[in-house]
This record gives sequence, C-alpha cells and structure tokens, in this order.
Amino acid sequence: MLPAAARLRRSEDFRVVLRRGSRAGRRRLVVHALTTDPSAAADAVQSDETVQPAARAGFVVSKAVGNSVVRHRVSRRLRHLVSARLGTLPAGTALVVRALPPSSTASSAELGSDLDAALRRLGLLSSRRPAGDVPRPTRPADATPDHGSAV
Repeated sequence: MLPAAARLRRSEDFRVVLRRGSRAGRRRLVVHALTTDPSAAADAVQSDETVQPAARAGFVVSKAVGNSVVRHRVSRRLRHLVSARLGTLPAGTALVVRALPPSSTASSAELGSDLDAALRRLGLLSSRRPAGDVPRPTRPADATPDHGSAV
C-alpha cells in the first residue's frame, strides 16, 4: 500500500497531471508524469506555499480492463510496482498510471517491464533495474516439466 503522502487522491490532481504532463504509452499501460521544477519548488517553500516534495502516484483502471476482481488485481500489481520505484523518482513528480485492457492478462513481470520502459522514455528512471526488483531465473521453454517424481 502506498502511504497517504505518496498518493494522488483528488480528481483535480489527476486532471492536472493528465493535461499538463508528459505521456509514454506501452502495450499494457500509459504513464502520465508531471515533474515540478526544483527551483520553483524551492521558491514556493520560501513563500510558505504548500508543496508536496515527495513523488506521488495515482492509478486509473477502467471497466474496459475487466470486472471488479480483475481491475482490483491489476491495481494491486501496479501499486506494488510503483511503490518500489517511487523513491527513485525526482522530488515533486506526480504520476498517473492508466491501465489498458491487455493489462488484465499480463503478469506482474510484464507490467513491470512496461512501467520501466515508460518511465525510462519519460526520463524518470535510469537504465538500471530498481534495487528491490530482482529478476527470477526462468526455466528454458524446451525443458521438460518437473512434476516432483524421482523416476
């Protein structure tokens, strides 16, 4: 679960990010990002305006993705993936991750690779993999299945 300070919750915040931010689309999701200028944020802090220095994220998963169970599964996966990458984003960044219908059948690894590709395209993520995201070894496709028998 994302902490309250790391979530976009007001529809006004979503609207600003969607209209003014940059967009990078992939097969399973679209990422909208709006990064505030660090110098503008520093000026705002000096003038006692409220500023959210931490990166924040919001999610849009429409009924086109699937029924309630599918939408919530996709939301949980995206929330987990974004929370692992939120600390690497510049301060003041606001993300809106919009799931597309193919995300309903995608694995977490596929969603993660699409998210990373979109963040790289927006210039928010380095080419390195996040520290907590270690790839699991996979079995070759031509390997025989192991059913646990020693015969």
